[in-house]
Amino acid sequence: MKPHTPLFDWLVRHATATLVLMALSFVAFGALSVNLVSYVSANANYLLSYGWEAFNDGGFQQLLELWLQIFVAIGTYLVFKLCEHALIERIACHADEAQHQDSGHSCEAPPPPLDQMIR
Repeated sequence: MKPHTPLFDWLVRHATATLVLMALSFVAFGALSVNLVSYVSANANYLLSYGWEAFNDGGFQQLLELWLQIFVAIGTYLVFKLCEHALIERIACHADEAQHQDSGHSCEAPPPPLDQMIR
């Protein structure tokens, strides 16, 4: 198991901030992706129908802007999934700690195997 990044660890520790970030990224993803497929297909149809004239008229720039919007939407989706994973990790850790409270078990990552520590 790979160790978590400091950002992920922070998100696991701060559930309220993670939930707010998750909600914001969900709303941003929805706003960025609504009608995106129809815009891209309409732009592609315009470029194919009018050819070079459409490129000169700004159709290609609009297509690039739509692709940028697609990549930003993908980024907001990834932030949403990161927050989701952090909240699930937090829930799993708390449930696991409650179950194994007397055994000294913790949710921190186990130490690496001995052969990796020697290297």
